[in-house]
Amino acid sequence: MKTQIEEAREGTITPRMEAVAAAEGIEAEDLRYSVAAGEAVIMTRGSCSVGIGRGLRTKVNVNLGTSTSRVRPAEEVEKARIAGLHGADTITDLSTGGDITAIRRAISAATTLPITTVPVYQAAAEIGVESMTAADILATVRRQAEEGVSSFVLHAVSREMIDAAWDGERIMGVVSKGGSITAAYMLTHDAENPFVEHFDEILAILREHDIVLSLGNTMRSGCIHDEMDEAQKGEMRWNARLAAYAHEHGVQTIVEGLGGHVRADRIPVYLRRYREHSPAPLFVAGPLPTDTAVGYDHIAGCVGASIASGAGADYLCYLTPAEHLGLPTPDQVREGLIAFKIAAHIGDSIKYGMDDEDLALARFRSRLDWDGQVAHAIDPETARALAPEPGPCTMCGDFCAVALMKRLREER
Repeated sequence: MKTQIEEAREGTITPRMEAVAAAEGIEAEDLRYSVAAGEAVIMTRGSCSVGIGRGLRTKVNVNLGTSTSRVRPAEEVEKARIAGLHGADTITDLSTGGDITAIRRAISAATTLPITTVPVYQAAAEIGVESMTAADILATVRRQAEEGVSSFVLHAVSREMIDAAWDGERIMGVVSKGGSITAAYMLTHDAENPFVEHFDEILAILREHDIVLSLGNTMRSGCIHDEMDEAQKGEMRWNARLAAYAHEHGVQTIVEGLGGHVRADRIPVYLRRYREHSPAPLFVAGPLPTDTAVGYDHIAGCVGASIASGAGADYLCYLTPAEHLGLPTPDQVREGLIAFKIAAHIGDSIKYGMDDEDLALARFRSRLDWDGQVAHAIDPETARALAPEPGPCTMCGDFCAVALMKRLREER
């Protein structure tokens, strides 16, 4: 079976390309070119295809999954259901507690969305960092691939990057869980990074199943005072080289970068640096432009993600009110998702001028048409709950500016 990249290189527009192009409102030939060039990927699961990259609508990912401290599979299934109901584009299962395979299968059964995993999580959770081997990690990759996972996050951190992070002036150090587990394995066993050492073997697995490779962002900043340092720069360059190599070998690839905590004025600057190194779709976690919004990180993250998306990021990983505090509840998942859908929409309006929904809503609002406004809202459910029945808006009552001026205009 040929991968989407191989088909695109041969000039073939696949059914998946046609489906994504139709959903995006673009020409299928433009998408084929972007896939062939490594500027876009098509993440798939069953009949669901999601395009991520150049010229495409900014996508939003929802993280969920158990931890070693909290294992409530039914709650994670409910989060997956909510993600699909409220417009997430993809889901990432980060489970590290309980029967991880069974939990992943239950989540998969609850949604049709593409699902991403971080294979080293399951290997570490089930075997332990001290006991697991490179063979164990590769076996986990194979097993998850055969189950139908749509995308893998692999962290290609090197000893030089770890040393650079430790030798620098970081306040927060390394804050990536997958990256820290991979680094811990390397340091504990005095070993090379298993994902780099066996990169060709892993690419063969990914190519066989046309799974999207997401190169993880181990060295992201954990606070806004941790500026881009040598560790981040080294990872940025290294991930760009790996992405090019993977693309050459027929594997669709995303680069994770710019995530974590980045002061607002630096977000466009850092994003341009990533773009200078790689054309691959850029996945951004957050970023948080302030450290002080604890309990409201979904709101702060929406601000940072809007800037990042507007500056060219292709794919956003949401944050919830529980970020830095604990696993989110299903309601908090919904709050975080809506916040980042807003960010994606703002970013697209900056990148592409995509504001048709805004125009439609404004026209309904000018007519004081509550149903029309609700229909074009990013979160119609909340808009409907807050809308007056039948009106007027309780903010202004009899002194509604729109109604007052409309009446005067009609009288004259």
